[in-house]
Amino acid sequence: MEKGLQSLAINTLRFLSVDGVQKANSGHPGLPMGCAAISYTIWTRHLRHNPKNPAWVDRDRFILSGGHGSMLLYSLLHLTGYDLTLDELKSFRQWGSRTPGHPEYGLTPGVELTTGPLGQGFSSGVGFAIAEAHLAALYNRPGHKVVDHYTYAIVTDGDLMEGVSSETASLAGHLKLGKLIYLYDDNRISIDGSTDLAFTEDRGARFEAYGWHVQKVDDGNDVEAIDKAIQEAKKDPRPSLIICRTHIGFGLPTRQDTSKAHGEPPGAEELAGAKQKLAWPAEPDFYIPEEVLTHFRQAVPNGVKLEGEWVSKMDAYRKTLPDQAAELDRRLKGELPSDWQSFLPEFPADPKGMATRAASGKTINALAAILPELMGGSADLTPSNNTWIEISKDFQPGQYNGRYLRFGVREHGMGAIVNGLAVHGGIIPYGATFMVFSDYMRGALRLSALSHYPAIWIYTHDSIGLGEDGPTHQPVEHLAALRAIPNLTVIRPMDANETVIAWQVAISRRKSPTALLLTRQAVPIFDRSVYAPATGLLKGAYVLKDLGSGKPQLILMSSGSEVQLIIEAGHELEKQGIPVRLVSFPSWELFKEQTPEYQNQVLPTDIPLRIAVEAGVAQGWERWVGDRGRILSIEKYGASAPYKTIFEEYGLTGASILALAKEMVGGK
Repeated sequence: MEKGLQSLAINTLRFLSVDGVQKANSGHPGLPMGCAAISYTIWTRHLRHNPKNPAWVDRDRFILSGGHGSMLLYSLLHLTGYDLTLDELKSFRQWGSRTPGHPEYGLTPGVELTTGPLGQGFSSGVGFAIAEAHLAALYNRPGHKVVDHYTYAIVTDGDLMEGVSSETASLAGHLKLGKLIYLYDDNRISIDGSTDLAFTEDRGARFEAYGWHVQKVDDGNDVEAIDKAIQEAKKDPRPSLIICRTHIGFGLPTRQDTSKAHGEPPGAEELAGAKQKLAWPAEPDFYIPEEVLTHFRQAVPNGVKLEGEWVSKMDAYRKTLPDQAAELDRRLKGELPSDWQSFLPEFPADPKGMATRAASGKTINALAAILPELMGGSADLTPSNNTWIEISKDFQPGQYNGRYLRFGVREHGMGAIVNGLAVHGGIIPYGATFMVFSDYMRGALRLSALSHYPAIWIYTHDSIGLGEDGPTHQPVEHLAALRAIPNLTVIRPMDANETVIAWQVAISRRKSPTALLLTRQAVPIFDRSVYAPATGLLKGAYVLKDLGSGKPQLILMSSGSEVQLIIEAGHELEKQGIPVRLVSFPSWELFKEQTPEYQNQVLPTDIPLRIAVEAGVAQGWERWVGDRGRILSIEKYGASAPYKTIFEEYGLTGASILALAKEMVGGK
């Protein structure tokens, strides 16, 4: 009877999923039909979760990395009692539903990550495992195991082919993340056809070489074999890959084991044939046998019980270790210490100045003293990015209480891992590299913005100002490209004190990612008794100073290292009797959030003559300079030379700005 119920439950997952695809006339039936038994085993025998509280902090995490099979996840969520109705399943891929084509974090209760771009779920799961290991090492004590959960995922051929997964699998093996258990849907079919067309390596041997525990299950429909493999995985200190031989579109009469099963509805005839083949009622669609629903819904009382037991553990923990418990509670709630901003440094004026990357490093270390949740690292550029936490140590095997992550030369993997850390809870993560290599992590960066992950990205060497390394390392189009990403707050501070305020914004904005763009070269630290306070950055753009008497005839504006150039030009204009406004413009996104009244105070419509200066392409500045404005920019790649020479050769100097300003004013 139990085996019969089990078979019925697995087929319920299959046909709920494929009915959703067929009704939408859009979607991917192959993965849900092939992986139903795998997901059933995880969800009914291993996954510790509470459908009535998807945010329970010590739950196990489940990731469907092959997010194209999203109907399988939605079916699991509905059947086990999450707040996802059958009507939502029937609205799969429709406007306004909570069942989009690929799972989206923050939209559907129980969805842990946005997945679909292959390799991202796989890789962000490594971030989940790092967060669990770190918090457990910090807060668990003998008799008080209050952080103790696993990360499970179903991963696909496509996930394993993507380079980002190679990066993160290598690091996960090095770190010995034993609570990471991935089940590989080895169906040997991709969109183009057999995986033999392009993917013939020994996947098991590859992951063994990474340092993973690898097992094989010959039949991906064998619940007992899958269950046994997961039990063995839990005993091993290494991350685990369980290779399950599956059949894409299992049960489809003519499409099983073909690429036709992957990404299109089966059609009425094929679906009817599958139902007949697997002894499933032809009618009604979205049929759920009562005994199956009762079986799956045991997850509700089980979950309430599991969370209740954990709450009791936490109560005992609070009594025994009140200070540690209070800190853990605060971190898991995402709250900040009331006095954290008092730890922000302030830098004295200095015409020689310092690189904003150096100011960022000093700010990280000031904040690290009050924010134990601040954790991150660099893609093998620690001394260049200035990201080391001096009071900490590396996060390494046997040293999971360390706060500094050595990502290696793995920008894309770093991005995806930081996303996982940001979503997990209890961590404020950052990842750093040169700005030009933001391209290498674009997929993860985009997902952080799309899904409002509160990640912090540090991009140093932000312009041709990095100098001798030349055009391969000098970003010119990257600032415009980063600004083009919706939901990403891009901040390019002009000096050390703006850098401090930029960090204040990044720590405070926990509903979306922030990118800090920082110089390699030293820039002056401006005297804020002469110029407006650096806190003006909080509004994205602000009047740095009005020079000369009377109403300004034009506005000079810029961000980052170029602000010193507009200041130089502005003072020359003042000497020549031309009043001018200087505007520091570190963040378009923050400025866009301000009221029209404030925006007009900074950039009055009755001052139409404006010059924007950018050590990169001009794209986007048109909005701020208006019809009568001009943009002094770089519309080509950089060069290898000392940075001052490059700025001069490319016409980015105070003198060039002065000449352009005089031409514009004289030509009114």
